[in-house]
This record gives sequence, structure tokens and C-alpha cells, in this order.
Amino acid sequence: MPNFGDLKSDAGVKALNDYLGDKSYIEGFVPSQDDVAVFEAMGKAPAGKYSHALRWYNHISSFGAEKSKFPGVKKALSNQAPAPAAADDDDDDEVDLFGSDEEEEDEEAARVREERLAAYAAKKSAKPGPIAKSQVMLDCKPWDDETDMKEMENKIRTIVMDGLVWGASKLNPLAFGIMKLSILCTIEDAKVSVDDLIEKIQEFEDFVQSVDVAAFNKV
Repeated sequence: MPNFGDLKSDAGVKALNDYLGDKSYIEGFVPSQDDVAVFEAMGKAPAGKYSHALRWYNHISSFGAEKSKFPGVKKALSNQAPAPAAADDDDDDEVDLFGSDEEEEDEEAARVREERLAAYAAKKSAKPGPIAKSQVMLDCKPWDDETDMKEMENKIRTIVMDGLVWGASKLNPLAFGIMKLSILCTIEDAKVSVDDLIEKIQEFEDFVQSVDVAAFNKV
């Protein structure tokens, strides 16, 4: 993992900002414990002038407690500036401070990590969609003109189903002086079947001869 020096100093934050100019994460293409270690070493969000570091900091912060599930092993940072290399050191003796942990992973470990990160990202981004609802106008027809239409409506409104809300109603002419009850209801499509609701209404057979769907609209 790169050594940025003291991440609580402007010099350390600048080094991190420069490093993240063309990168999304400290190592590789997915968040890891290296990101958590640098995040915790900073202690607070960088100033706005360090735009790359601030973008990265806010992104890692958005994961909250889920950061502990990032792959890899968190390494404590010393928050000290890297020591300058001795002038007479041979190239073979230089330490690669920017070596990638990914170089040490075998293909299987890398594949498993990618799969887990992909599953985690999919789970985090998934959001429940809006509840699908419909408004239904039902025409409830009596047997004859002597049917007590008010009592018919009272009986129908006693039907209670999860996802069913009764609305306004109105008596409309049917034929030969007979009135029909037009009653509106709102249903959750996943919970209420219109066929089941009509069946329940027709169980009041002393009042209801038949039920028709007069209108059906998605909300």
C-alpha cells in the first residue's frame, strides 16, 4: 500500500489527493481494507481543495459499518513521512512502497473477492420499488327494485382484506326502476385479486345478483 506520510497534515492529504487523481480506490478496482486503514488514519474529511481525496473519503464513509466487511487485512498506518532513500543505495535494495497486494493474490482468491464485492454492491444498491396499486369501480346489481341498496352497501363494506381500501359509492339506474351500486375501491395488486373480491361480494346472495368491473385503472 502506498505511504502517504502523515495524513493529518496538508502534505499527507495532498499526496493522497494526487494519488487518487486517476484512481477510485487505494488498491485495485474495489474498496478494501487498505481504504479503511487510510480512511481511519485521516480522522476527518479533507478540505474541499483536495477534490479527489474528498470524493474518495465521502464514498468510503457512505458504507458505514459495512466497511468492516471489505476484503483484505487492515494494516495500521504510522502517519509518518517516508524516509528518503540513501544516495548510495543500489536499485536492487530499494523498497517498493507502491507494491500492490493484488500481485500476491492467486486467481481464485481474486475471483472470490470480486464475486463477493459484486454481490455486496448489488445488495446495497437494491431498493424496494413503489407498491403497484389499482383503482377498481365495481357495479353491484341487486335482484329487484325491492332490494335494500343501503344495506347492500353496508354488507359489502364489511369485507376486509389486506391491501383493500373502500372508496366512494353511488347508486345508478340499471333498468325498469332498478338501481345498481357503483362502488370504488383501491387495491394493492400483489395482495388483492379482483376475482376473489367479487366472489366475496357475491356471497351476500340475498342482496347481490351479480358484480361487474366497470372500470380498472392503475394508480
